[in-house]
Amino acid sequence: MPVLNEADYLERAVRTVLDQQTTGPTELILALGPSTDGTDELAHRLAASDERIILVDNPGADIPKGLNRAIRASTRPTVIRVDAHSELSPGYAAAALQTLAETRAANVGGVMRADGRTPFQRAVARAYNSSIGLGGGAYHGGAQAGEAESAYLGVMRRSVLDEVGLFDETIRRGEDWELNLRIRTAGYRVWFDPALSVTYWPRESWARLARQFRATGAWRGELVRRFGWRNPVRFFAPPALVLAVVAAIIVGVLQLTGVLAGWLSLVLSLVYLPLIAYAVLVLAVAAGRGGGSGLRDKLWTLAVLPTMHLAWGTGFLAGVVTGAHGTVDTSRLGSRNTPLP
Repeated sequence: MPVLNEADYLERAVRTVLDQQTTGPTELILALGPSTDGTDELAHRLAASDERIILVDNPGADIPKGLNRAIRASTRPTVIRVDAHSELSPGYAAAALQTLAETRAANVGGVMRADGRTPFQRAVARAYNSSIGLGGGAYHGGAQAGEAESAYLGVMRRSVLDEVGLFDETIRRGEDWELNLRIRTAGYRVWFDPALSVTYWPRESWARLARQFRATGAWRGELVRRFGWRNPVRFFAPPALVLAVVAAIIVGVLQLTGVLAGWLSLVLSLVYLPLIAYAVLVLAVAAGRGGGSGLRDKLWTLAVLPTMHLAWGTGFLAGVVTGAHGTVDTSRLGSRNTPLP
């Protein structure tokens, strides 16, 4: 479990891990980044209360580096990745181990069930759980078990990780997708099991959400630079939306200034159609079931979905053109934090 500034979530996340029932011994390795909100002190208290908890340092706070440090410190034949911003459902570990054995897969994952405690967070959760929000990947609501492109978090065979290599430490976001690509390229299976579920708590503010998705988009652009069309087509939808918005703005300005007129103006007005269709989809998600039902929840949804898509798409285009380089997801950093290297 890589951890950074998770004082509000860490204890519950740890408890859901330690409450898992398995037939063999378990250990929980926390890779601690340089938190400033009391997370490290909380982690040390938790470790002092349960010998199964092991602490390792992750001074750079990079997720793949933290994961690798934790895996190298582990001693068990199965690695279960956990997010400090999530909670495992009861029986998750035992069911995942059974699926791993039955399917002979190298990695097994389940459904991410986003949830929220405030109107804004519930709106983000509604977007996450919608097929429109994050592109309809299996772990965002799939119901059919089977081979998958990637796995949310993941329950992995240590022997396969040792064979294909651990997480690529040059990739700060999307490292799970890249690892699963190597696993599948090596001839192993990645498996989706809808019976497995993990509760995920999204970002708590608009600014942090935008920063998270901007960084994630930049790294997906980097992965496109590295792996081209091996990336799923759905990842190209947000940058297409950004380009459609830019085109609509340009056409609109030219029409308002009279530069465009007549039949050419009418033809170029077709650029508005994708945006109208997108607006209808956003309204449908906001008005639909799932998440909070209050008016504030629905209104926040109208802001959250475009924020996610436009931030992700803008980051993607920058990542494709210039590469992600040292782009960092700063959404876990508070205002008093020093920027990460």
